[in-house]
Amino acid sequence: MGSTTAKEIVISVCAGTGGVAAGGFNVIEAFKAELDKNGLSANYQPRVHKVGCRGFCAKDVLVDVQVDGKTETYQFVTPEKVAPIVSEHIVGGKPVKKWLVKKDYHIFHDKQQKLVLANCGQIDPESIEEYIAAGGYRAASKALGMGPDEIIEIIKASGLRGRGGGGFPTGIKWESCRRASGVVKYVLCNADEGDPGAFMDRSIIEGNPHAVIEGMIIGAHAIGSVEGFVYIRAEYPLAVERLRRALEQAREKHFLGKKIFGTEMDFDIKIVLGAGAFVCGESTALMTSIEDKAGEPRPKYVHTTDRGLWGKPSNLNNVETWANVPMIIEKGAKWYAGIGSERSKGTKIFSLVGKINNTGLVEVPMGIPLRDVIFKIGGGIPKKKQFKAVQTGGPSGGCIPASLLDMPLDYEHLSEAGSMMGSGGMIVMDEDTCMVDVSKYFLQFCVDEGCGQCTPCREGVFQMVRLLNEITEGKGTEKHIGLLEELAATIKDTSLCALGTSAPNPVISTLRYFRDEYEAHIFDKHCPAGVCKALTHFYIDADKCTGCTLCARNCPAGAITGEKKEPHVIDQDKCIVCRICYENCKFGAVQKG
Repeated sequence: MGSTTAKEIVISVCAGTGGVAAGGFNVIEAFKAELDKNGLSANYQPRVHKVGCRGFCAKDVLVDVQVDGKTETYQFVTPEKVAPIVSEHIVGGKPVKKWLVKKDYHIFHDKQQKLVLANCGQIDPESIEEYIAAGGYRAASKALGMGPDEIIEIIKASGLRGRGGGGFPTGIKWESCRRASGVVKYVLCNADEGDPGAFMDRSIIEGNPHAVIEGMIIGAHAIGSVEGFVYIRAEYPLAVERLRRALEQAREKHFLGKKIFGTEMDFDIKIVLGAGAFVCGESTALMTSIEDKAGEPRPKYVHTTDRGLWGKPSNLNNVETWANVPMIIEKGAKWYAGIGSERSKGTKIFSLVGKINNTGLVEVPMGIPLRDVIFKIGGGIPKKKQFKAVQTGGPSGGCIPASLLDMPLDYEHLSEAGSMMGSGGMIVMDEDTCMVDVSKYFLQFCVDEGCGQCTPCREGVFQMVRLLNEITEGKGTEKHIGLLEELAATIKDTSLCALGTSAPNPVISTLRYFRDEYEAHIFDKHCPAGVCKALTHFYIDADKCTGCTLCARNCPAGAITGEKKEPHVIDQDKCIVCRICYENCKFGAVQKG
């Protein structure tokens, strides 16, 4: 192990999906090879391990190099950079400054409050020993020595609400399931995260799967269940692999199976792979899918806590909700209730994507101003563009305008604004985003993903897409807005499940805040953002054009001509409105018309 003066080295490499895609596994192997090549084991105690998502995905591969307790973080690490880091930093004692994270990395984390994500990026997600060393399974052991009603009262007092959608109080749901008649009861984890741009649940499982398992153990004891299921997307292979490994390790430790933790309680968890149907994120559709039937929603006049999976009382929470439970049992309801806003307690994880400088995974206290997330944590909008809106809650959510940037982020304020918390997707849009086109995109998504059972959703949302297509093609009339509003109201009131009742939200919210864009499309036959091809043309301002030829060289249609250092022109008959010239011009000479 080396001499008594040996340095201790811990190298932590991001190996969530983002880190792996950027080459994280190759970086890990490069560090191991370079340490061995330098014969460091004689004088050092090196450890290279994978960790879950570090959050700042835009900087992957992120690597922490800790030498004798002092940590430096590197960004954009590639295998080629490993040798200099080892020789100059680990051996020489001088960090390679040009590759260290910049100020924006620290700003990104300063406004966050990591509870669920605290161990992601710190421990190896494939090691139960590291989870236990960080305090893991202590809460489950504690909970199994408590009465079920006592656990439920703690969860109720904490104010924990479901993190997967509508924010229903978790403790009340658990209580309903416990009081339901029947001997057989199930606890379920919804990991079928299907919102475009969302990767919160995936990252939790990839980075700390044991937290979810521990939460389900506690919930099972409180409810009186001996069997649990995690319904997870098959498109999440890394998360599935790590969850399977975590379940095997938990069984080996007797944390799952027969007489867990040395008690009389039996409990185990099975994995069910989803086939990628968005509608299976809905509770009853998820349960019918586990039953090996078509994943179709059922009417909810009977709650799933009374009659759910195979007709038995079933308690469904999403990944993030379950991962909160061990902390609440360990630290108490009062501690948890002290975080967040008056009615929305704790923290919330968001995937921050779109037109934003700092793309990544963030965890913030409930009630934080939206402006702080967008402009402090997120670093604002690229290329000095203006912020226009942010879509929260996925396809079922709404678009929040710049006028509401100071709004607190919690369940109540998002609902008042015409959006929702949902699972935590947050898609940022800038001035070049067409809000009519955005609405069309999300509604088309719902058309593609709907189950087709009920007429209001199947036919109504399809007709809304048809109307939006006509508007973006320059065929809109004064009647189109009224028809959209009428259809939206009918669909919300009469659809079978939450996919249908919430599908019109993008149109409702954009009509509420961006009606002028709809009117411009309809009455002026013009797309202000320059996105809808039928209503857009580009031209070159001769006074601003320097004749650099960049636009002409990149035009795929050969529509731009002009001599070098002379103003260029766009042939409107050849232009395909691809926006390449507009995006590439460094002098603002290409204008939208």
